[in-house]
Amino acid sequence: MQTEFELSTQGPGLYEFTSDVRDWLKPIARDGLLTLFVRHTSCSLLVQENADPDVQTDLRVFFERLVPPSNHPSMAYLRHTYEGPDDMPAHIKAALLPVSLAIPVTSGRPVLGTWQGIYLFEHRSAPHNRNVAAHFS
Repeated sequence: MQTEFELSTQGPGLYEFTSDVRDWLKPIARDGLLTLFVRHTSCSLLVQENADPDVQTDLRVFFERLVPPSNHPSMAYLRHTYEGPDDMPAHIKAALLPVSLAIPVTSGRPVLGTWQGIYLFEHRSAPHNRNVAAHFS
C-alpha cells in the first residue's frame, strides 16, 4: 500500500505528522514495515521527541548555528547562492539528516516510543508544500 502526505510549512522548524501516519495505517491493521521518503532536497525526516517543544526549537537553532545562511561570512566559500541565502545551507542540512525513515508497524500501529513523533524538518525560510511518500509492506 502506498500514499503521499502533503505538509505545509511556514519556515524552518519541525512539523509533526505522526497522527496523519497513524490515521492512514489504522485500517490496515497488519504487521509490516512503513517506509517514508521526503521528495525534496531541502528538508529532512526525523523521529524525535514530541513531549517538550523546546526539543524542536533547540534542534532548529542548533542546525542554524551549524550551517548558517550563505550570506554569513563563514559560508563565503559556497557557490550555489542564486536561490537565496537559505537554499544551499538547506541542501547541506538535508545531506546531514535522513530523508527516509523505516518504522516497524504492529497491528496497524507504528512502533514508536512513548515520546517519539514523526517530523518533517523544514530547512528553508519561505513557506513550502512538502510531499512525503509512504509505502507499507
